[in-house]
Amino acid sequence: MDIPSVKHLVSEEEWQLRVDLAACYRLVALYGWSDLIFTHISARVPGPAHDFLINPYGLMFDEITASSLVKVDPAGEKVIDSPFKVNKAGFVIHSAVHAAREDVQCVIHTHTRAGVGVSAQKKGVLPISQQSTFVLASLAYHDYEGVAFRDEEKPRLQDDLGMANFLMLRNHGLLTCGPSIADAFLAMYMFETACQIQLAAQAGGELIEVHPQIVAGVAEAMKVQTSGLGGAFAWPALIRKLDRLDPGYRS
Repeated sequence: MDIPSVKHLVSEEEWQLRVDLAACYRLVALYGWSDLIFTHISARVPGPAHDFLINPYGLMFDEITASSLVKVDPAGEKVIDSPFKVNKAGFVIHSAVHAAREDVQCVIHTHTRAGVGVSAQKKGVLPISQQSTFVLASLAYHDYEGVAFRDEEKPRLQDDLGMANFLMLRNHGLLTCGPSIADAFLAMYMFETACQIQLAAQAGGELIEVHPQIVAGVAEAMKVQTSGLGGAFAWPALIRKLDRLDPGYRS
């Protein structure tokens, strides 16, 4: 698609944010986490207006570019003119998180088979893998209330999330948030991998659970090993991978 560049309309800081967010969409598509056009990734734009960027509704994730991202205000109104719509359900969930968590720059929400599968299990994420222990260090749950297009769901979602960085939306999917796009992406990588491992392990014999003391100590271990979520370590390599495949997301 021929989408006019908005680089001249935004600050250098916002343009870099757009490039990174477009890269995140492409990576989600590359790893097979997209659900056609029906999930979302958002990023808060620095500044007092509390605007954020979200995907243009109708584009596949592997089509999204820095210029095609839609900039909206907290009420969901477009800040920069765009030919694309914004999915109401995506806006409700993401705006709720951004409004409640000033520490969060990026929110990723997915509907993968593994994520939805584990979200439908009564016990949720089980402590059966190293990946699951990272998730369990900061995990919350939110019960399913139907398609999330009603504003009245926001306070309950915000209360359930609290200060967690991983949120399992029951019967719906996965959500991660982080202080950067890189951190939110790595969190989703851990979340999705933990769910895939869990479903694979459940197809076999009796499960061995990680000792609760080890799970309890993971938050501190994350700080020592990866300076928190550690997205900054993996992100440059992921960007290089994308640039080798198709640098078109930068336009």
